[in-house]
Amino acid sequence: MKFLIIDDHAIVRKGLSQLLKEEFASAEIEEVSDSNEVFEKAESKIWDVILLDISMPGRNGLDVLKQLRADGVKAPVLMLSMHPEDQYALRALKAGASGFLNKESATEELIAAVHKVLSGRKYVSAALAEKLAEGAGGGTEKPAHELLSDREMQVLQLISSGKTVSEIADEISLSVNTISTYRNRILEKLGLHNNAELTRYALDNSLA
Repeated sequence: MKFLIIDDHAIVRKGLSQLLKEEFASAEIEEVSDSNEVFEKAESKIWDVILLDISMPGRNGLDVLKQLRADGVKAPVLMLSMHPEDQYALRALKAGASGFLNKESATEELIAAVHKVLSGRKYVSAALAEKLAEGAGGGTEKPAHELLSDREMQVLQLISSGKTVSEIADEISLSVNTISTYRNRILEKLGLHNNAELTRYALDNSLA
């Protein structure tokens, strides 16, 4: 059994590694801390499961996931995030993830999720499955931020964390003009006027 853990926090990587070793005693587990290292490592062997954090410096987890799929990496990917699952799980599944799990989930849920994606099935929590079912039934007005693209959502998060347009441009390797365009689109879609309102919106909707 081969697992690849991709997360920029050492304590998270070590914790996940320990949990996996307790469940799969003979597992081979490797860790990656930087999105720049991901692709070479992911393509170096056939992994049984890749555990990928959504929020990483530079290319975020959704970007990494899309690139892995474009590069032909077939391994099931279990996305992990500190953000609420109802904000990101559907985006992750649409991008090719096999499952989504909040990092605050119980140990038993993580192991259950790993076993499910190992079996070739998709994993979402019972709470998320219920929310998705309610949404499929119609009649529920979707929040404005669900209209944002994945990149716009990333820029929203970075702005709400206090980063300037220039800092964001450097972090995700895009031009200042491009980031400014994304910012303007976000403000327009959310009906907001400035960064202060944007930050408040992000906090109120558990996006930051």
